[in-house]
Amino acid sequence: MELDTGMNEEQRAAISGALSKILADDYLLYLKTQNFHWNVTGPEFFSLHKMFEKQYVELAEAIDEIAERIRALGFYVEATTEAFRKFSSIKEDHRVLSKHEMLEQLVKGHEIVIRESRNLSKLAEKHNDPGTVDLMGRRLNAHEKAAWMLRSQL
Repeated sequence: MELDTGMNEEQRAAISGALSKILADDYLLYLKTQNFHWNVTGPEFFSLHKMFEKQYVELAEAIDEIAERIRALGFYVEATTEAFRKFSSIKEDHRVLSKHEMLEQLVKGHEIVIRESRNLSKLAEKHNDPGTVDLMGRRLNAHEKAAWMLRSQL
């Protein structure tokens, strides 16, 4: 059945594509945060372990909401590790990092998503898509808060 929601397929495709990039970024940020949760060491182990856990749980919920928004726009979600690596600007780490490096990597990851979310919000406004604008506003707040919390540990 055709969608008749006030946005044409081209508009919905543009927004869905940008959402797919944010989904990939959030997914790799989720994996990175969970990895650091498992591998952090040192005197602040417990507080960082707990903070990382809180953040990856929040990211898991966000990932689902973003994927569901893509579906609501009429597109399928390409949810493979290959697709996520292709779309994401966040790179995986292949070694155990120091606490300081972990914090810096996560701040940078959140900042990537913040910038992408701002861009997508502008695109969604242009195409009169308040649902995506609202989602990006909530995601911006969450990523800015997470980055602030991480930065405060540096």
